[in-house]
Amino acid sequence: MGFPKNFVWGAVAASYQIEGGAYEDGKGLSVWDMMCRQPGKIWSDNTGEIACDHYHRYEEDTGLMAEIGLKAYRLSISWPRVLPDGTGKVNEKGLEFYDRLIDSLLRNGVDPWVTLFHWDFPYALYCKGGWLNRDSADWFAEYTQLIVERLSDRVSHWITQNEPQCFIGLGHQTGYHAPGLKLGFADVLLAAHHSLLAHGKAVQVIRAYARTNSIIGTAPMGMVKMPLDDTPEAIEAARKCMFSITASDCLNNTWFADPVIFGRYPEDGIKLFQKDMPKIIDGDMETICQPLDFYGVNIYHGKFISKTDRGDIITPPAPPGPALTTMEWELTPEALYWGPRFLYERYKLPIVITENGMGNCDWIHADGRIHDPQRIDFVTEYLTEFHRAITDGVKANGYFLWSVMDNFEWAMGYKQRFGIVYVDYTTGKRTLKDSAYWYKTVIESNGDILINRE
Repeated sequence: MGFPKNFVWGAVAASYQIEGGAYEDGKGLSVWDMMCRQPGKIWSDNTGEIACDHYHRYEEDTGLMAEIGLKAYRLSISWPRVLPDGTGKVNEKGLEFYDRLIDSLLRNGVDPWVTLFHWDFPYALYCKGGWLNRDSADWFAEYTQLIVERLSDRVSHWITQNEPQCFIGLGHQTGYHAPGLKLGFADVLLAAHHSLLAHGKAVQVIRAYARTNSIIGTAPMGMVKMPLDDTPEAIEAARKCMFSITASDCLNNTWFADPVIFGRYPEDGIKLFQKDMPKIIDGDMETICQPLDFYGVNIYHGKFISKTDRGDIITPPAPPGPALTTMEWELTPEALYWGPRFLYERYKLPIVITENGMGNCDWIHADGRIHDPQRIDFVTEYLTEFHRAITDGVKANGYFLWSVMDNFEWAMGYKQRFGIVYVDYTTGKRTLKDSAYWYKTVIESNGDILINRE
């Protein structure tokens, strides 16, 4: 059994990470623009002001996507580029950029999958309370309606938000990401609740205003737990651990997924967070819980778990000298088996891997090419495990490789390279890496070269 006949092979990037043009054509400021102005917040004080200059080089970039053979490209919209103040007056030049980008993708045979929010929250709305303000859900709904009315004649695939665990947890609790806040946990949960309301309202808006049949999902992080062996006891322990909440932070699956799918917060989280729970108004959970067409999930690695002799579930330490990416994430391809399997069993929605890839030590070699065999091996191993999950009954609709090109990697600036296209940040020159040519063969064979390899 191979990958499904209509399986979507794609790649992904985010607006702030590649576009640049931070102050051009009427664009408003985002919280990431402001974060980058603070000395020491970003590695080497890098900024996204120019990034990959995708704002000016999008035609070249969509041509490269076609050369690679991508079936789909998951892009995000910069909210402050189209609504400089977050609400109200529309920036027509910002909308025209996305018109041109979508048209260019379609001319190149690449299907656009639009993510509405990938972290570049309008600074003007942050000054009004940001996600702490309950009105943020309505702000997001207004923005969504603008984008849907403009693009839905050509766009059918929509993702509401990317990784709320990050933009809430890292942005509002640890301060590592924009807007750089270190709030008390009650405020963190309040911001999370409003972001979930925003998701629900956005789905309602898409269903009401889209001009073509819409296929809608969201893209949370996948915090994957994996059994050390295939015994029923070990599998059940891993499943239980993956869907449990044990700490007062956002690094879990169920606090953000259960309300969206089941219309309720998980009981263990409610018990643990009891004194910090946000006020939930009548109708909130019904708004949050809107029918979805797929479960998007970003998975890069997972954690093995085991039971002690007393029956306690623990995460054993990594063995000495583990295989690590340049992000210092362990190589755990089994995460793309157990993550999709457990999520599909729990939420009963087709799985789309909306991000997977690796930070690698890439440079232009003496022969003028970028040889990245580690990335090829990484993706081979992860996709092989994803195929195993599909063979074992997981319904899966697609895979998006992070990232289509090297880009601004948030707090790590330009230190990390995740792309299959190399970007020279001084000249802007793009060069396809070996992994791009390899990924082209994977797509052309619908993954058969992975299945049939010796």
